[in-house]
Amino acid sequence: MSGLDAQMVVRRNGFVLDVALEIEPGRTVALLGPNGSGKSTVVAALAGLLPVDEGSIVLDGAVLDDPTGRVFVPPEDRRIGVVFQDYLLFPHLSVIENVAFGLRSRGVGRSEATDTAAGWLERLGIAELVERRPGDLSGGQAQRVALARALITDPKMLLLDEPLAALDATTRVELRRILADHLAAFAGPRLFITHDPTEAFLLADEIHIIEHGRVTQVGSADDIRLRPRTPYIADLGGSNLFSGDAARGVVDVGGHALHIADTHISGSVLATIHAHAISLHQHRPEGSPRNTWETTVTRVEHFGDRVRVQTGAPLPITAEVTPGAVADLELREGSAVWVSIKATEIGVEAG
Repeated sequence: MSGLDAQMVVRRNGFVLDVALEIEPGRTVALLGPNGSGKSTVVAALAGLLPVDEGSIVLDGAVLDDPTGRVFVPPEDRRIGVVFQDYLLFPHLSVIENVAFGLRSRGVGRSEATDTAAGWLERLGIAELVERRPGDLSGGQAQRVALARALITDPKMLLLDEPLAALDATTRVELRRILADHLAAFAGPRLFITHDPTEAFLLADEIHIIEHGRVTQVGSADDIRLRPRTPYIADLGGSNLFSGDAARGVVDVGGHALHIADTHISGSVLATIHAHAISLHQHRPEGSPRNTWETTVTRVEHFGDRVRVQTGAPLPITAEVTPGAVADLELREGSAVWVSIKATEIGVEAG
């Protein structure tokens, strides 16, 4: 199996999308960008809802769209499993009929399609929902049904358009785990569309940042967080994300203890610390906040009226300060600095 090779130019109402995407089989790419950046146009072009004006889309060696060669494969023949943001389930069909629809539309018999659909519902932990209608489902249940419907047709590629955006925080954490498992098990290329950097950092092997219809940076989560190329990307990297184990108000992150305000949460967690919430000092701060340690500056980057300062061991972290603070603290690569963070400034959720 080969992956996706897409060079897409789409012009609509004064907006121009000019994006290249290459995704190898077994790899998850996140397309991350603000509203209006062109994410929805990418989804429409790949899914076959919108033809490209220039370029081509090739999936597993098959040309799906090439205006020069007058090739345009309709959506139902593209072998792309799509999960849309609003799921687009058929309201008049039951859950199992929704999931079986793709197979039925390809001529698979009712009994075989229903049996296969039941198997996918079982795999996704929603076998008890077979007879329900979409209007009776929670957001998390509808998301799983949409995922089952996308996977049942044995697609060559998975295309997920903001699949977690409509969920509440608790359901999002649970579904993120399920989605990660199924992405990992899918052999083809996977494209995950999102505006949430946390989802991109956790679920993707590689991140493509899209702004104003163009890809402005490609890289790993660390590349995006530590070496941003535009102010928007710098904002995305403004949150430090750590995974660790929580117990009695402390999160162990690779042997470093972070004290948190929530003393009840335990087990595997994700800890988020915004760069603005981190204080830097030349000397040990007075009052001895519980999250205080001495470290070394590893990088200083200026972005107009703000400066991002990266530090090293014992816990590499990125702070954001003013140019005045950089001058006052004499911050430069290799200089010693004290870090302090209030426990209340550390966001924690089950990992």
